Amino acid sequence: MVMMKPENITSFCDHQIRVRDSCRSLGERCCRVVKELRARFYILRRCVTMLLCSNELNEET
Repeated sequence: MVMMKPENITSFCDHQIRVRDSCRSLGERCCRVVKELRARFYILRRCVTMLLCSNELNEET
């Protein structure tokens, strides 16, 4: 009977997680990328809006 050291078990589990992630369907990966890009675009849009509004306030005073 071969006993595995704890670090070997951890690396085995990490490998299984990586393999599972790489086997995700193309649709799941695309969906995740689209969500991330939408979130980044939303943040960018909010920042631009705040800059434009602050510029308008500065011009009025």
